[in-house]
Amino acid sequence: MKAALIVLTISGITFSAVSACSSNAANNRKKTAKQDTTISKAVPDELTAAVLSSPHTKAQQQELANFYQTQLLRGGFNGSIIVAKKGVVIFEQYHGLENYRTKSSFITDSSSFQMASVSKTFTGMGIMWLAERQKLSLDDNIQKYIPGFPYMGITLRMLLSHRSGLPNYLYFCDSIWPDKDKFLTNDDVIALMEKHKPPVQHQPNTHFQYCNTNFMLLGSVIEKVTGQKYANFMQQTFFAPLGMNNTFVYDPSTAARPHQTVSHKYNGQAEPDTYFDGVIGDKGIYSTAQDMLKWDQAMYSDKIFSPETIKAAYTPYSHEKAGVRNYGLGWRLMVYPDSSKIVYHNGWWHGNNTVFYRIIKDTTTIIILGNKYNRNIYHAVKPISAIMGHGNGDEEGEE
Repeated sequence: MKAALIVLTISGITFSAVSACSSNAANNRKKTAKQDTTISKAVPDELTAAVLSSPHTKAQQQELANFYQTQLLRGGFNGSIIVAKKGVVIFEQYHGLENYRTKSSFITDSSSFQMASVSKTFTGMGIMWLAERQKLSLDDNIQKYIPGFPYMGITLRMLLSHRSGLPNYLYFCDSIWPDKDKFLTNDDVIALMEKHKPPVQHQPNTHFQYCNTNFMLLGSVIEKVTGQKYANFMQQTFFAPLGMNNTFVYDPSTAARPHQTVSHKYNGQAEPDTYFDGVIGDKGIYSTAQDMLKWDQAMYSDKIFSPETIKAAYTPYSHEKAGVRNYGLGWRLMVYPDSSKIVYHNGWWHGNNTVFYRIIKDTTTIIILGNKYNRNIYHAVKPISAIMGHGNGDEEGEE
């Protein structure tokens, strides 16, 4: 572990901070670049050198280090952060504990976090991957895959864009699931919907309403179409090809994996699993900051997705309300008058807060993962975006 004194002057005020930079993280990246035989290749050396040698980058690194020390750490941050330009990491830090009870493992570049709703980006792109290969159509009605589903007129596209009008299973299951000691599955939720028919929130395709049920159903559609478990599909289609070696779909009935972080309340007490943790598609993927950067960079390549697929995923589908905020197919969007886009997703599940923020115009990426409840993680996006030269940022946290 190396420490460096950083002196930064802003508006005539001088700040000093000690920035701890993990040499292990840098060494791991070098090893990965040499050993990786997947389609996710290391950033070219000449691009890395050009980005890191830029005086502008060096100034940004100083500002990021100061913000990290004076704002994030002082605000109780426990987790991982990466800021990258064009796939080149310009700031990377790890702080705190994987498990506050045992205090045996510090957070490192191998620590996997519950991605919460950022998992939706994988489910959404899984459906898009299948559509690109003509295994399904986005305009298929859900009954094609779940024949007994009692809600009519809902297509896969409506699920992807949160325009289905369906009720949120996180709310209606509380009163109708009989055994709170048993993990719910997707099939259980679907059976409850078929039996009890909880009322819709609105008619299909009339307006946007964020709903976890949509992506639970999409997770089940992936399994129906492929004949694979959701976890196996994700591993074979995305995680392994991209070299995301510390990324997996959580199964609460199995033992924890090495460096799988524990979820904590704001005071450090463990946040236990609930019966909802058996449901997949809307949450449940664990990953690291470095692996999520690989996922980010996969969207800029044509190795997994065609440009047409990416364009469709980043298209806003809800126009009932004016403004820059919108939702694509599995992605939150901010679309500006000059057509520039910020494509992102936040997450919150138990004590986990996650930010996956992608400024498409200049391929700036902000990844912040925490396993001790802390809303400052969302509030960090706006000042970090400003440091990176973008005046806009989102502070929204969601399930």
